[in-house]
Amino acid sequence: MPMKAMILAAGVGSRLDPLTRRLPKPMVPLVNKPVIEHIVELLKKHGINEIMMNLYHLGDSIRNHFGDGSKWGVKIYYSQEAELMGTAGGVKRVETFFDDTFIVIGGDDLADFDLTALVEFHKRKNALSTIALSKVDDPSQFGIVLLDEEGRITRFLEKPKESEAFSNTANTGVYLFEPEALSLIPENEFYDFGKQLFPKLLEMGKPFYGYLTDSYWSDVGNIESYRETQNDVLAGKVALNLPVKEQSPQVWMGEDVVIDPSAEIKGPVVIGNGCRIGAGARVLENSILGDHCVVEENAVLHGTTLWEGATVMRDTWLDRCVVGSECHVQTNAAIFDGIIVSPHRDKDSSKS
Repeated sequence: MPMKAMILAAGVGSRLDPLTRRLPKPMVPLVNKPVIEHIVELLKKHGINEIMMNLYHLGDSIRNHFGDGSKWGVKIYYSQEAELMGTAGGVKRVETFFDDTFIVIGGDDLADFDLTALVEFHKRKNALSTIALSKVDDPSQFGIVLLDEEGRITRFLEKPKESEAFSNTANTGVYLFEPEALSLIPENEFYDFGKQLFPKLLEMGKPFYGYLTDSYWSDVGNIESYRETQNDVLAGKVALNLPVKEQSPQVWMGEDVVIDPSAEIKGPVVIGNGCRIGAGARVLENSILGDHCVVEENAVLHGTTLWEGATVMRDTWLDRCVVGSECHVQTNAAIFDGIIVSPHRDKDSSKS
């Protein structure tokens, strides 16, 4: 029986505001492909072909992007939440979908975990639940655990204060469950895995395990981690299917790109389909251009991401910026560590 998965895609994404005001966080482009699409490809790679997604904030954009999932060789189903149910409550809501061991993964996480090995570990331990774990520098943003020599979780604490941190082994938000675990989640109420279900599993002495991995994992939860994750992809630290091909060393470029001969392109960079780069422009390290972007004469980009249809006008310097879709950055500007979005969707709107 093919394994099923649930991608948690109902979050509001407040830590990525204002980029997520018109776009749900799982649809934020990561190297020109929605982060949730990378997750679907990871699941497919490990033979997981039936996927449930819960939706809330701007959920139609996720549904419209994936449809029934056939383009990716999977079947995708949707659970539209009228109000947020929490991580565990959202899964409980579609309890009848799961008839065997299943995986739950966050819709805004990027990972190249060996899910097949994770499943084998879970089954070998006869676990009710298994969490994929990773070592982190700052455990305050995650649930942390202690393991015994068999890999069984003996302590779990969600987002500890600095004085409470007893470990830097963090919950990655990638879980395996047996369907029986869902019986421990109350119906029709907000319920959270980290704050409620996992402490309950410990209290009840259920077979609750942790699988420590050194594979790549990033919580793409804020602007800093968004930038760092994209830089990691360009540096080859995580294996992803990029939507454009590597045309020369560290330069990935789409089709119908027009680059003036006097422009400078210095990798690693990604340039999407239909982009135009003007005379004297410089597109420098760790810059990513979505499809149909324009970089006008003598503009400079360094460590900057342009979402689809963005324009950087002439003589403008952007360093470590993120520019939203269809945004026009005014001429003669110098902006560092900025988030730039248009106040409106139309292409004529302009903001610096």
